[in-house]
Amino acid sequence: MSDWRSRTAVPLVSAAAGVALLVGCGVLPGGTGGSTGPVVVMTWAPQGTNATNMPGMPAMASTFAKYVNAKGGIGGRELKVINCNEHNTSLGAQDCAQRAADEGAVAVVGSYSQYGAAFTSTLEAEGIPYIGGYGVTQDEFESPLSYPINGGLTTLMAGNGRQLAGKCDKVSLVRPDTAAGDLFARFLDTGLQDAGRTKATDLRAKEDSTDYNEIARQAVGDNQADECVSAALGDKTATFFDAFRRTTTHNPLTGKDEEPKALIASVLGSVQQSTLDSTGGASSPLEGAYVTGWYPPASDARWATMREAISKYAFGNNDIDPDDPGVQTTWIAYTAFAEVVDEMGNDAPVTAATVKQALDKAHGISTGGLTPPLGWREQDAASIIDQPRMVNGKVTYQKVVKGQLVAVSKGFVDMTKTLENAPRD
Repeated sequence: MSDWRSRTAVPLVSAAAGVALLVGCGVLPGGTGGSTGPVVVMTWAPQGTNATNMPGMPAMASTFAKYVNAKGGIGGRELKVINCNEHNTSLGAQDCAQRAADEGAVAVVGSYSQYGAAFTSTLEAEGIPYIGGYGVTQDEFESPLSYPINGGLTTLMAGNGRQLAGKCDKVSLVRPDTAAGDLFARFLDTGLQDAGRTKATDLRAKEDSTDYNEIARQAVGDNQADECVSAALGDKTATFFDAFRRTTTHNPLTGKDEEPKALIASVLGSVQQSTLDSTGGASSPLEGAYVTGWYPPASDARWATMREAISKYAFGNNDIDPDDPGVQTTWIAYTAFAEVVDEMGNDAPVTAATVKQALDKAHGISTGGLTPPLGWREQDAASIIDQPRMVNGKVTYQKVVKGQLVAVSKGFVDMTKTLENAPRD
C-alpha cells in the first residue's frame, strides 16, 4: 500500500543536473528535427496476484499502439509500448519505474499501482511524466510529474457520499484495511458531511479476504430502510454483496427473519457491467446499487471508437473488457497523450523533457467527451488540500437497473468545491 501521509518529498535536482538526467531519456534515433524513431512509453499494472489485478490496462495499451500505428503513429512516429507487471508490491512498482527509465520511455501512460511513493520518486528523479494513472494513490495528485485524467478514487468516494446523502440517514462503508482504504473513508465522509449528513460507519476488511459473512452482519446494522451500505472492495465487491443479501436479522416484534433493507452502493471499478453480467444480470446481488463513476456508462455511444479499436486490434483477447474502468482509463490516457504529442509537431524531438513541457502547456485536450476537456496548466488545477495536481473533479451518477448500469443524472457532476472544502486530517 502507499501511505501518502508519511511520504517524504523528493528533492529537485539542479537545473544542470536535470538536463543531464533528461538528455538521452527517450531520445529518438536521429537527434532532433525529423526523427523517425519510435515514441517509447510504458504501461504497468498488477497481474496474477491475490489482490487487485488489472491485466486489461497493459493489454489496452498494446491495442492502442496497434490502433494508432495503423493510422500513421503519433507525431508522425511509431508508438512503442512496453508493458510491466508491478505485482501489487512496492518493489514491483519501483522496478517498473526503473525499467521505464532504463528502456528510454518518454512517459508512463494509463497505469495502476497502489504504491505511489515507490514509483513517483523514481519517475521524478528520472524526469519521466506519469499520464493518466488510475488515481488510486495520493501521490498521483501530488507529484509534479503526474498528469491525472480523472479525480481518482477519492473523488469517486466523495461523489458517492454526495449521491447517497439524499437517500440515507445512515451510511456504512465496507472498504479494504489499507492506506488507500483510509482515503476512501475520509472522502466518502467529505461528500456526506458536505450535504449535511454524519460520517459513515467505517467497516474494514482484509484486502485478500474471501469470507465476508461477519462484516456483512455488521453492515446490516439495525436493518432500517433509511440506511445505506456502500462497498469499495474492487473485484471482491460482488462477493461481499452476495454475503450481505443472504444475511438475515430476527425481528422480535414480528418473530420473523428479515432480509437487509438498506440501499446498496459502490463506485466504478468495484462495480462494472461485466461484474453484473457475471453475477446474474438482473438477478445480481448488485441490482439496485447506486454507483459513482468517472466516465459515462459503458453503453454510452462515446465509447464506440474504443470498442471498434478493440474489435479490430484485440479480437479474442480476453484480458480486455471494454466495460472495465482500467481499460477505459488507459484508452483515455493514451488518447490524451497522443493528442499532446501530435500537437508538438512532426519535427519536434520527443523526449521525457519535451513531453513534460508540452503537458505543462496543454489545455482543452479532447477525449471525445469521455471526460471534460483536460489541461495541466497551473490555472487548470483545483485548490484542493494535498491534491495540487487535480484538474478533473467531475463524476457521473449511475444505478444498476435490470442488470445494466444506466445514468441517473445528465452529464457530469462537479465535486471540485466539495473536495476543496474537505477538512484536513
